[in-house]
This record gives sequence, structure tokens and C-alpha cells, in this order.
Amino acid sequence: MSTRDFIEKDYYGALGVPQDADAAAIKKAYRKLATELHPDKNPGNSAAEARFKEVSEAYDVLSDPKRRGEYDDARRLFGSGGAGARAGFPGGFPGAGPGGQPFDLGDLFGAAGGGAAGRGPGGLGDILGGLFGGAAGGGARARSQAASGPARGQDVETEATLSFEEAVLGVTVPLRMQSPGSCPTCAGSGARPGTSPHTCPVCQGAGVTSRSQGAFAFSEPCRNCRGSGQVVDDPCPTCTGSGVTTQARTITVRIPAGVRDGQRIRLTGKGAPGRRGGPAGDLFVVVHVSEHPLLGRKGDDLTLTVPITFVEAALGTTLTVPTLDGTVSLKVPAGTASGRTLRVRGRGVPGKGRSGDLLVTVEIAVPVRLTPGQRKVIETLAEEMDEDPRPQITAAVRGGDEG
Repeated sequence: MSTRDFIEKDYYGALGVPQDADAAAIKKAYRKLATELHPDKNPGNSAAEARFKEVSEAYDVLSDPKRRGEYDDARRLFGSGGAGARAGFPGGFPGAGPGGQPFDLGDLFGAAGGGAAGRGPGGLGDILGGLFGGAAGGGARARSQAASGPARGQDVETEATLSFEEAVLGVTVPLRMQSPGSCPTCAGSGARPGTSPHTCPVCQGAGVTSRSQGAFAFSEPCRNCRGSGQVVDDPCPTCTGSGVTTQARTITVRIPAGVRDGQRIRLTGKGAPGRRGGPAGDLFVVVHVSEHPLLGRKGDDLTLTVPITFVEAALGTTLTVPTLDGTVSLKVPAGTASGRTLRVRGRGVPGKGRSGDLLVTVEIAVPVRLTPGQRKVIETLAEEMDEDPRPQITAAVRGGDEG
């Protein structure tokens, strides 16, 4: 991607968000568009595929705080209404150098330019050097190396839905996804098998050319080879000369124990393959966790609600309660009140240091219907225990009124 391309592209517009949108809004907009435009949902739709790539490129920049800041700085410096635009220079680039002599914008971007903007901290060399992957110097030579040298592959995002047990205990899952990759027909060269690209005769393999416009001169990507430094005379029929195709692939991913719903897992080097021998990008897996019919989760602890009878609560009992890897015996002390939570240590979410616990809340189940015999027994128990609270409550209220 050239400097001019970066400056002129509106990533905020591509995602449909304002420039002051926060990270959550940018992510939400990207996920909605990526779902709608994904090649799997639009087979054979070249317009949707191009839009999908545009949205992915925009999210790749705006989701990274550092790159987003550099992008915003570059847009403020060179975008519409910048100093160059006010001076009347097409594209918003600055004017001529001292004495009206023409200069190369590449020198303005690098330390080789000799000006304060190239040398000083926070100058244009610092800003644009960070944006376009090179040290702040070297002029056209550095840019040609960036254009024709190795390029890191794009980051890829996909989603995985796990059961509650898989999220807590960890699981290995196969993920099928579509992402850009080296063309299998031409091995990424862009040329028909049996042929090979040759050095561009216009830029002599540099990938950039210098162009004058009045008193100004600036470098730009070579139009003949599109900045690659090489020309393909007989394009590959599969990728039409780009060297890249959208490919479906299946990879096996290990999801660690204890992941939470909505968590974003980064897998280094599992994204799109790099270009011209560059490293692969990263794969981001957004995890969705299904609910469990009995168990819940609170941090690293699992939660469970168990009903017990009045007799079990009064006399005490031993319950057999379920866990994710079997069952466990739980002793309920005599006189346990409804709503009391009992802890089973180490039977929660597994951890590297200490595992979470299982928190069991007991609730007394009150029978809806009683037989005459059961009612008689309970009434007899109430008389034996003298448990009618109403006289005590009335006395307490009266005492409070008298006070």
C-alpha cells in the first residue's frame, strides 16, 4: 500500500462509523459487515468479496490504537483541508522547497530530507515511517524495498461456539474459514505455470517512479507494475496475476480451559499467509459459550442450586451433586436454612495455580399439597416446638410502639 493510498482511503467511511467512535463501536460495525459480506454467504459475488476485503483492511488499522493514531495524524496532515490543499497542490501535499526548487516528497517522509520534519522526533518521518513499515529514511530506495520486499499476511477473525463443558475444561476444535492465501496454481508468483515475472522496464525493479508537476516532483508507486517491481506478461488463469486467491482451509485449534463467552483468543501465525516470503498474520477466535442446563459460572467458580426437603434441612443429609467431570458427595448440616451456599473446593474452573470451587446453594422445597396424615404430623410438630410466631411478632411490634 502506497503512502497516497493510505492517506486517501476513508477507513471510517468503510465501516460506517464516525471518527470519534470507540473501540467497541468499531468492532461491532466490523463484525456486522463481515458477517453480511463473508464469501461463504456471497459465493461468486466479486463486489461483496471486494467490499469484504475493504472492511477487513479498515478494521485491521482502526482496531490497533497505534496504527489508528498514525492514520488519524496522516489524514490531518495530508487529507482534505491540510496545508497542501490550502496551498493549491493537488491531493493535499505540501508546496515547493526553499527558493522554489522542486523536491521529492520521499525526502520529506524520511530523515534523508535534511529538514526538521524528517529529523525531529514526532516529525513526518516518524509518523509515516510507522505507518508504512520502514525506518524514517532512505527516500525512494527504502520505499522500493518496502514495495517489493516481504509483507506480513493479514490478520483473520473467525468465531467458534462451544458448549459450557468445552469452555470450562478446554477443547481442541477444527475451524473452517475463508481467507486470502498464495495462489496454489502459480505459488504466488502471479505468472502462468511455466513462465515467470520479469523486472519492470519502467522503474527498473524499484517499484516507484518520480514524476514532476510544475515546480514539484514526487515519487509514487510505478503504474506499470503497480509497485511490485516486476511485470507478469502471461498472468496465471487462477488468480489473474495477483498471486493471491481466497481459499477455504481447516485448521485445528486448541481452546484453553476457562475461556469466557465473548473472549477473543489470539493465535500467532495462524492467519493469512504472508506475501513474498513474509510471515503469516494472526488468527483471532471469538468464543461463544452455550448455557448449561444446571450449572452457572461466577468468575472461576461454578454455581449450582439444589432443592432439598424440610426434613433434609432439619435433620441433615448427604447429597450427590453433579459436576462437569462426574458427581461429588456434599454433606448438608442439620438445621440448614434455605438459601445457604455450601462450597466444594477445587471442583470449579481448572486453573494453572488454583482451580475454582463449586458453590452449591440449597433451597427448601415446600410441598404444595399435603395428605391429611402429613398435615397432622406437621401440626403436631408445630405444637411440640411451640413455633407459632404470631404472638411473638405482635408483642415485638407493640413493644416498639410503646418505645
